[in-house]
Amino acid sequence: MSQFSAPLHEDRFRAPRAIFWTAFLVRLAYIVLGHTYRITPFNHHFEFGWETGRVAASLAGGHGYSSPFSGDTGPTAWMVPGFTLLLAGVFKVFGIYTPLSAGVIQAIDSLFQALTVPLVFEMGVRVADRRTAVGAAWIWALYPGIIQYAVKWIWETSLSTLLFAWVLVLGMRMRGTGGPTPTAHKARDWALFGLLWGAIAMTNPTLILLAPIQGVWILAGLPQRKGLIKGAALALMAVTLSTAVCLPWVARNWLVFHAFIPTRGNFGAEAAKAWDPHSMGMPWGATVPTVELDPEHQLYARMGERAYVAMRGQMAWQWARAYPARFWKLVALRFYMFWASVPHTSAPSAAEAVREWAYCLTSIAGLLGLLLALKRRLPAAGLFAWAVVQLPIIYYFIIPGARFRNPLEPFFAVLIVYLFQQASGRWGFSVPGLRKVWPAR
Repeated sequence: MSQFSAPLHEDRFRAPRAIFWTAFLVRLAYIVLGHTYRITPFNHHFEFGWETGRVAASLAGGHGYSSPFSGDTGPTAWMVPGFTLLLAGVFKVFGIYTPLSAGVIQAIDSLFQALTVPLVFEMGVRVADRRTAVGAAWIWALYPGIIQYAVKWIWETSLSTLLFAWVLVLGMRMRGTGGPTPTAHKARDWALFGLLWGAIAMTNPTLILLAPIQGVWILAGLPQRKGLIKGAALALMAVTLSTAVCLPWVARNWLVFHAFIPTRGNFGAEAAKAWDPHSMGMPWGATVPTVELDPEHQLYARMGERAYVAMRGQMAWQWARAYPARFWKLVALRFYMFWASVPHTSAPSAAEAVREWAYCLTSIAGLLGLLLALKRRLPAAGLFAWAVVQLPIIYYFIIPGARFRNPLEPFFAVLIVYLFQQASGRWGFSVPGLRKVWPAR
């Protein structure tokens, strides 16, 4: 399996092909047998990609990058263009809101998740050993909580997770984590590093909080001062390339809205939804009602997106200052829901209990695995810790959701397998057939 055109590595970094193909084919089978390509037509197929689907449909229909909700509401910066442009291309070729388009984009998302398999495997080898890597790769390939974001959700989740896992592995290669020789002195790797972070910024902007931390982490691994100076120069080149990726979007927003909008331009509206005095902390409902006859939707359409977001943002800050105790209570509640699971009140109680326990237990196991990795000073454990601390912060303040944890899952899979392997060795228990499935070598 090609490792994304990366330099040749030792065989121990290459994932077994069977895991990749199993991951991909299982997802395709689920789409076909489960008929998940049949998206409900409710509210003009809004659940087909939600705001992203609306903007993609507008693009495919020749109306420009506009209208994230119902009707023609004018230009938008509500969603960054990375996944939106991909979905618009699918709409253009296979039809707007058709079952065929749904199946195609779900198959593409399935491919993104399958391509994450070799990255999870390489993380496992570099952080621990091959046995850990094989177990983590199989978890990524077969765990239903991961599969759902490819076969049910039409969103950027699978793409942004692939890009994030790729840049994490690239950073490990550049620093020389787990061998072989570090490549942080190579302009090619720094160029790819910058391009990847630019792509991530245009797909899931919340992840870019880790970019400067990872850059410093790579440079800190350089052994010589001379190498550090060259590495800093190359890091500056990477920043330039990352900025270049985002520049067309920023320029477009400046021309259309006469404002500097580097990523998404909807923060004020999202904050108003989250900080409303009547909010219960749940992520239910659209920020702006999607039904055209709703007064809030009409206000959005009449004011235009930029003015509406500014107005709602001002209201949000007023609410936060007026009800500080409630504001921080909601932050604490969202913190809990990010790690323990958001309840689904419409789901059957037994199935919901299983889902919530599975989500919560993987959080606990992943965090315990991280603590153990930090204690034993495993390679890249510190970088993983930064990711766990930084990346969820925005969701504590705005909106919780299981899919927002998905970019952490590749290295969580590694940490969970490592935790249970260490427990197995320490306490002397074993699972029948474990060594056959996860051989030490």
